[in-house]
Amino acid sequence: MSKFSLQDLEKIIASRAGVTDGSSWTAKLVSGGVEKASKKFGEEAFETVIAALKETDTDLIGESADLLYHLLVVLHVRGVKIDAVLDELARRTQQSGIVEKASRPQ
Repeated sequence: MSKFSLQDLEKIIASRAGVTDGSSWTAKLVSGGVEKASKKFGEEAFETVIAALKETDTDLIGESADLLYHLLVVLHVRGVKIDAVLDELARRTQQSGIVEKASRPQ
């Protein structure tokens, strides 16, 4: 199992977000704001679905990595920490998914 975590990636994104020399894809995404970051995240989500349906496991792994990275960029732009998302997942897993979903406000 990898020792690399989503928190590690979150720190890397934060450190690269302010790079101004044109060398950072992260900085370019962040400078475009939530709209640009979210659009790219959506593109990666679509590519991940295609990989799951039609491509190799290696392709799916690569697209999944892209998806997670772009999600963390969106969270960074919005000022949301990955730990808040993980805390929500932990809260939801205290009960079955069917019960949890039914408990959400309509």
